[in-house]
Amino acid sequence: MQVTVSARHGHLDDSTQAALRDKAEGLLKFFERLVSVAVVADLHQDHAHNVRVEITAVAGQKHEFVATEAAGDVAAAFNLACDKIKQQIKNYKEKLQDHRRDPSHNGADGK
Repeated sequence: MQVTVSARHGHLDDSTQAALRDKAEGLLKFFERLVSVAVVADLHQDHAHNVRVEITAVAGQKHEFVATEAAGDVAAAFNLACDKIKQQIKNYKEKLQDHRRDPSHNGADGK
């Protein structure tokens, strides 16, 4: 899996980039078909002095999960966005593995 960490309007030090990269690689525990994860930290502070982090995870060629969150520092914003993307991945995975479908959905009349 390819993981990229980048910053807008500033620079992230190497230790922060390594920590974000390691945490992003942890998304493989939830869905092993992830091809790439991109983390973009926008260091331009808004009026509430928050920075914004966007995580984009791509699974295969047609599924893309995106989460954006703002917080006081990069690590907190990343953790919040990571929680959002984990939930998206879990919902998608549950949808793929839904074996208890209603019989009317697959064309059977249930008789």
